[in-house]
Amino acid sequence: MTNLRTMLLTVAASLAVVTGAQAADQMLTGVISSAAGQKLEGVTVYAKLDGSTITTSVYTDQTGSYYFPPLPAGKYRVWAQALGFETTKSSVDLTAGRRHDLVLQPMTDAEQRIRQLPSELLVAALPEETPDDARIKKIFTNNCTSCHAPGYVLQFRFDEAGWNKIINLMKVVPGSGVYPGPGAKGNQIIEHNQKELAAYLSRARGPGETSMKFTPRPRPTGEAARVVWKLYDLPLNPDSGIGTKYNDNDGTDWSLGHTSKLGELPHDGGMGLDGNLYYTVNNPNRLVTIGKVDGKTGEVSYLKVEASNGLAATAHGLARDSQGNFWFDVNPGRRSLGKLDTASQKITVYETPSNMSPVGGAVTMDVDGKGKIWASAPDGAVRFDPETEKFIGFKSLTPYNNAKGTGMTYGAAGDRDGNGWWAQMAMDTIGHANTLTGDVTEVKLPPVKAEMNRIKPEDRAFYDNFNELSFNTPLPWSQGPRRMGTDKNADVLWVGNSWGSSLARINTKTRETTIVPLPDRTMQPYHIAVDSRHNAWGNLWTSDRIFRLDPSANKWTTFELPVHGTEIRHISLLERDGKLQVVVPVYRSSQMGVMTLRSEAELAALKAQAK
Repeated sequence: MTNLRTMLLTVAASLAVVTGAQAADQMLTGVISSAAGQKLEGVTVYAKLDGSTITTSVYTDQTGSYYFPPLPAGKYRVWAQALGFETTKSSVDLTAGRRHDLVLQPMTDAEQRIRQLPSELLVAALPEETPDDARIKKIFTNNCTSCHAPGYVLQFRFDEAGWNKIINLMKVVPGSGVYPGPGAKGNQIIEHNQKELAAYLSRARGPGETSMKFTPRPRPTGEAARVVWKLYDLPLNPDSGIGTKYNDNDGTDWSLGHTSKLGELPHDGGMGLDGNLYYTVNNPNRLVTIGKVDGKTGEVSYLKVEASNGLAATAHGLARDSQGNFWFDVNPGRRSLGKLDTASQKITVYETPSNMSPVGGAVTMDVDGKGKIWASAPDGAVRFDPETEKFIGFKSLTPYNNAKGTGMTYGAAGDRDGNGWWAQMAMDTIGHANTLTGDVTEVKLPPVKAEMNRIKPEDRAFYDNFNELSFNTPLPWSQGPRRMGTDKNADVLWVGNSWGSSLARINTKTRETTIVPLPDRTMQPYHIAVDSRHNAWGNLWTSDRIFRLDPSANKWTTFELPVHGTEIRHISLLERDGKLQVVVPVYRSSQMGVMTLRSEAELAALKAQAK
């Protein structure tokens, strides 16, 4: 009798588990149509559980159908949008598998349609038919995007006097976006071109008829329409004075325009082997150095290193090693190297010797093929050996302060042989350290000749004598090598040239260099990561897209983010169990984004389940 009772209780418990699992995993599918009844492909569809901080996004297929991965039961906000259409919002009680169709209405207000556009389409629409327009457009894209993406400013309209006021302010604001106060020296390139720039912008985004020419872009299809995005909302800095915990305009309703970055916290980010997300915080605050996001619940917790000024020590770069530890720069008073053991949640800080440069510059972290840690230093790069806990420093051949400007380091990377690479962005120079010999050499990138040819003869002397090159003051023909990534299974370094709209492919053995133009000149790459199949992945900080280059087939694939105004500055990959996840900190709207690729077979299985 006891055995029978035990069996019955076991069966009942099993049924409860099965029933609970079924209740927690429900299908959400449907069809998105236009008001005229046309089934719309490539529409972005969102679902967010009431009370949750996680938004899941998918795209419709060629029949207008969408298929979410199984979602926990509950009440959801569901909305869909596509360029040229109003955002359609609804709600679904997902207590059982549910089909939910939506209809998109055309957007008729011209200004609203412009506000809805991602940055790259706004830049593409700026006039460049004449040499003068093309030249000033380049000044705008190179010099007016240091502290915001172009879409943020182009969503507004001013007359020429108004644009002059905007330029007078922004030419003294550094890339941090913080006004330095009266008397600050302005960007000399902007000042030199200010009259033409203000007139150009007032023709494009002034009170009269616009000179911009908008070209529709095809919506995602094929592989780009099979992906799933998860967006995790991150709390804003409570000391920023905004008064809300999360961003009111989080970029997921494009009709609201591009969001302000006030109060945002994430900079770099990645996924741990524990399935949780981690991100660095580079803005001054009292609470957090490294943020942690529970990958299942979205709950955010903070890890803090105390700084000498009484605030939390800030961090910038981030990289994961093979054991799952995260390495980052940290500034408790002298900028140092930090290690986060995700198992114990313990942070250890390592400081370079006093006779060696500290970690610094626009710090980028990488783990080389030998397990050593590379980080930017203001005047070169440093390598750290986790076993011996010893640093080695390497200095750039082109001095930090030189006759042309500031040669501060931006990106850094280590190759599979254990050698180091770093970018002097303003100098168009890549440094290289041979760790066996200790030798330092450099690769000089060629200028963008098309931009050199556009310079007016009367401007030549100004640019020839310009000696204030920096992250924020490039020449029109600068390449701007920013952040980079090495192929740990090949002898290749990929560099994102932010101003040149290109990649540099460098053979790490021979240093042979090839400039690879991106498919669209509005694309400004920021950081490169390389997967196990030799594909180069990059984020486009002035676009709401990421890209993948398959070098063996010379094939580019772009993936749209479900958020506009993203300004992402970092990209990382996690490959496990045959799956690839792409992680980006959504900088401006204060989120962490995770993109998962679905195969045709996986999508077919969902379609069969939905029938």
